[in-house]
Amino acid sequence: MNTLNVGDVAPLFTLANENNESVSLADYIGKQQVLVYFYPKAMTPGCTVQAQGLRDIKAELEALNTVVFGISPDEVKRLTKFCERDALNFSLLSDVDHQVADAFGVWGLKKFMGREYDGIHRLSFLIGLDGKISHVFNKFKTKDHHEVVLAILNELQQ
Repeated sequence: MNTLNVGDVAPLFTLANENNESVSLADYIGKQQVLVYFYPKAMTPGCTVQAQGLRDIKAELEALNTVVFGISPDEVKRLTKFCERDALNFSLLSDVDHQVADAFGVWGLKKFMGREYDGIHRLSFLIGLDGKISHVFNKFKTKDHHEVVLAILNELQQ
């Protein structure tokens, strides 16, 4: 796993969202900061708490000119259910073949309950207006992810 770092150019991507519409990172470069957060599986407890936290700070994120995209290897159909069930107000993107996760360096070997498998590591990236990674979020709990994101965004504004 070769995870992207601050200063790296974010890989451009186009993925289907929960409405099966194409979303391209290139459409946001130069206009808004983009928080791309990778999560393992829609509608699981940790992923739900993380998504709800981001949902609840949408107004603050907008005030800081930041849009959010959650990316997982889930099918579009599952993302639709997740958005509806939890009234999510940002796009979830389907990376079934994990090519975008690979490009960001978040797909790799994981261990859970004595079992090893390949999957998404829970990391988030803030992409600046210039298309470069301005912050990597790798130390947070799912329940306080949104607070960590807001703190960094406010810090970067100063």
